Order: sequence, then structure tokens, then C-alpha cells
Amino acid sequence: MKQFRILYKDDEEFLEKLTEIKQWRTSHSGYVTIFRIYSEDMELEHIRHICNCLDREMPDALYLGCTTNANIMDGALSDIKIILTCTIFEHETTQAEILQLPFSEENAAQDVAALKKCCEANPWVQAVEMHATIMDMSMMEFCNEMSRLREDIQVFGGGAFNPDMDDDTAVVFSKGNDFLEHGIIFLLLGGEDFHTYSTFISGWKPLKRKFRVTKADREILYELDGKPALDVYRRFLNINKNDKFFSNTLEFPLFLEHGDVDILRCPLAVNDDDSLVMSSDMQEDAIVRLAYGDPETILTSIREDGQKIADFCPEVIQTFSCAARRAFWGDKNISDETILFNSVAPTTGFYTHGEFLRMKGDMLNFNVTLVIVAMREGDIPKTGKKVNIAKAQIGNDNNEKIPIIRRFVSFIEASTAELEEMNMRLAVSSVTDGLTKLYNRAEIERKIRNALEERRNQGICSSISLIMLDIDNFKKVNDVYGHKEGDHVIQALADVLRKTTIGVPSSCLGRWGGEEFMILLPDSNADDAAALAEKIRQEFSSVSYETAGCQTVSIGVTQAKDENADALYSRVDKALYMAKEAGKNQVVRLD
Repeated sequence: MKQFRILYKDDEEFLEKLTEIKQWRTSHSGYVTIFRIYSEDMELEHIRHICNCLDREMPDALYLGCTTNANIMDGALSDIKIILTCTIFEHETTQAEILQLPFSEENAAQDVAALKKCCEANPWVQAVEMHATIMDMSMMEFCNEMSRLREDIQVFGGGAFNPDMDDDTAVVFSKGNDFLEHGIIFLLLGGEDFHTYSTFISGWKPLKRKFRVTKADREILYELDGKPALDVYRRFLNINKNDKFFSNTLEFPLFLEHGDVDILRCPLAVNDDDSLVMSSDMQEDAIVRLAYGDPETILTSIREDGQKIADFCPEVIQTFSCAARRAFWGDKNISDETILFNSVAPTTGFYTHGEFLRMKGDMLNFNVTLVIVAMREGDIPKTGKKVNIAKAQIGNDNNEKIPIIRRFVSFIEASTAELEEMNMRLAVSSVTDGLTKLYNRAEIERKIRNALEERRNQGICSSISLIMLDIDNFKKVNDVYGHKEGDHVIQALADVLRKTTIGVPSSCLGRWGGEEFMILLPDSNADDAAALAEKIRQEFSSVSYETAGCQTVSIGVTQAKDENADALYSRVDKALYMAKEAGKNQVVRLD
């Protein structure tokens, strides 16, 4: 595989380069020639002129391309608006074919069906490179359909874009086809000597605070946690609805876990109702977090993935990088992301509106991501020195963003951890009795009512039993030995309840009030409940206090019928009263 790279400045240099390519092909074995044309120049006549030159000078060559936000040449951001690569496949078995189609949400399924048919007719297809105009489109159905392609076919590519990120106009084109503002190009590649390796790099890290998507429709995100989606950006980042919204949110996309893969979604605009227009589809009930760009993580990932790519021994590398990453780094530092790959093989590509990569058969639409595709003909060479880049320095490793962001995130994460801990303590204290650490009355009542409703729906209310306890002569304990000793007695009974109910299915313990306790047994009948109550009575009566000596409890037991909670409370309370009236320190069961 041989690649020539062209920075289009004027016709004279361009035609000289084409002459050089034709001379090389005359003296070497070249079977398929493909030009890729990436243009930051939106004057379509300039691109048409280049295409006409290729048709005239190299009529057997294939070509395809699109408009872009910017271009990557030799691993770096190009300052030339139109770049071309000419890839010549040197193995006779390598094949290529271009399929260009109109593209919209309505015909996405038909487009994929046409691609499937083409792949079925050409079993040599191993990889599909795609360029598409995807602005203002939901890609959900397209990705679902693409996931049904033959499992062994890799798919990768990017969305055509515009140098002005606020302009929706983008174009794709290819040999023998029209320039389309709503189109998709599939470049089919394969053959027994053709090999590809693809991966992606994010580097954006999520903050801890989680939000649930409570209302969404395709790419419109209406609500997070039941509130207008803009509130998250307004509240946590002080980003408001104004003409700077898009540029301000580029560094803080939403982080979404999609199976084993982390996907980012970037807000593009705010609607009048404070809903957000996202860069790709959002699904209701998904859990998302705000993410931030971490230069150190990005550079570490580039070293690690760069070494994997180096070990693959590619001959050329294609990159599809989100324009949001360019906005994050700035033109001064953006090449740090891609320059390392050029030490492995010639690296070219463009800055996209959305990136695509098929992983484990699943077609994924990324945002704020760098997709990297390495290509090679033939086996990995057995001789020759492999590139070792795992520890290579990339550009300015001491980028000034790193310490600032690290300190900022450290503060946010520490504050979030403290807030989560405080909220957890508040949540526990709101349902817990402070003295015994058992459920308080409100919570044990809630659990009883929920259990009754659940079992009633299942038609098995009779599986629920209640045990109600009261410490005998407790007023005397407080009057004679003091309230501190009284607290010790109450705490000791709570300990006995915890100990004796270990292993009892779904048991819930609560302090009903003062010296009264309630035990919910949602999966026990009256016989089992009475046996447990007797065990509690004996266990508690054996506890001796230094000043108060041994104490006792009276216990009432009952089993639920088809009734409400108040009727059940009344019956277990009556059973407890009967135990008191019968002499205390005993268990009474009332059916």
C-alpha cells in the first residue's frame, strides 16, 4: 500500500503531483487507486475543478470526499483548506467499490439495505468507510440497521461538516455522482490481503453527580431529573441561554454509559422551553453525567492506543476527530492528539460532525471522540524495527490546561463526595430512630403498608405477621434508676431484636414509640411469629443491668387478613394489651 499526500494550493503544483503519481504507477504494481478529498473550502466549484482534473488525468482512479470543519495532514492540523490523499493498493486481491446514496431519516433503512445487498454480492468486503451529512438527523434507526450487517465487517467514518460550526451546510461527493447536501458515501474495502484495525479515544471524564433522562425525543433532551435540561448547565456550570451556549458547553458534554462503551453527547442549542438540542439521540431513563475534557487522560490514551496501532504495523492511518475536540484544545495544541500516529504511518483525516465506529457488531454514533483506523496490506513484517511509542512525549505534555483542570476537578469531586455523604446521612436519619438505630415509626408504618399492598396484589396477605412489644413497668425504671438507665434498657432490647431476627426473611424492626417496638414479618405466619416472639421474650429477660437488674417485655402477635393497616395495628395492639392484663412477661397471639 502506497500513499501520496497532496496539499492543494494551485493547479500547477497539483498537476505536478498527479504526474508524479502516474509515473510511480508506471514503474510499480498498483491495482486500485483511491483519492480522498477533504475540503474546508465551501466553494463547491473549487472542489468540482479538482474532481474534473482527476477524471481527466487519472480516469481509472476512484475518489470520494466531503466538506469538513478542518483537515489533518501528516498527523497535524492543516493550514491548507483542501487536502487529498492518493492510496494505491499493491496487492492484486485488494478490491474497492463506492456506493453513494441520498440520505435522510426517511430513507436510512433503504440505504442500509442497499449497502447490505452490495456486501452480499461482494463477499470480499471486510470494511466500510462512510462519509455522511448528518446535521439535524436522528441516527438511531440508521445505527440499528447498520448493526445488522455481516458480523465480520468493520465500519468507521465521520459526519461531513462546515468550517463554520453554526452553519448546517455540508456536502459529500464521489466519482460519477452528484454533490449532495443530504447524502452518504460508503467506500467498500477488502480482500484476502487487506487488514484493518480500528479504535477510539475519548479522554473526557465524568463527574460523580448523576442525572436521569426523564423526557427525551430523539435528539431533543427535554428533562433531566424532571426539570428542564438547561437547568443542569445553568445550575452547575453557570452556562445560560445565549449566543455563546454552544461554545461554552463544548467542554462539558453529557457522559452516557452504553454497555461497555462510554459515549458523549454534546448540547448544540437551547430551545425556548429550555430543552436542549443534542448532537445525537438521547434515550429516556438513561443515566448521564456531566463530563469534562482531561488533557492528561487524552494523552495517556493516545500513548496506549498508539502502541497498539504501532504493533499492527499499518501502512496508512485514517482519523475522524470531532470538531468539538478542536474547539477544546485550540488550534495551537490540537495536533498533540494525532501527531504521534504519524510516527507509525502517514496519518490523515478531518474534523467531523459526529464519528462512527462499529464495535462487537454494534454500530455506534460518537460525539467529542477521536476514531482511528489503521490499514495494511499483507501480513505483519517479520523483520524491521517496530515503533515504540508507549512512553513518547506528545507535543506539549505540560499543557497549561492540565494542572488547572486537575485542581478544578479535585475540588468538584471532593465537594460532591462530601455532599453525597451528607445526603446519605440525612436519608438514613430521616427513617431511623436516633437511640436504637432501628426504623422510626413513620418508616416501619410505611413498610407495613407497602407489604400489605404488595401481598394483596399477589393475593397472599395471610403471609404477613406483626409482633408488638412493650417493656414492662418501664416508668419505674426511669423513675427509680433514671432516664439514662432507661435508655440503656431500650438499647438492649433493640440489640436483642437484631440478634434474634438474624436469618428471618425480610424482617423489619422499628421503634413504635417510647418503650414500644414493632416487628414486621412479611413472609411468616402466626405460628412462626409466636415462636420468634417467645424467643425474644426469653432472650431479653436474661439480660441483667448493673443497676436496673433484669427486665421483661409483654408481646402481642397477630397475622394479617384481607384488611387495611389500621385494622392490623388495632388487633396486634389488643394482643399486647391482653398480655399486659394477663400478668405481663408473656406472649399473646390473637387471630
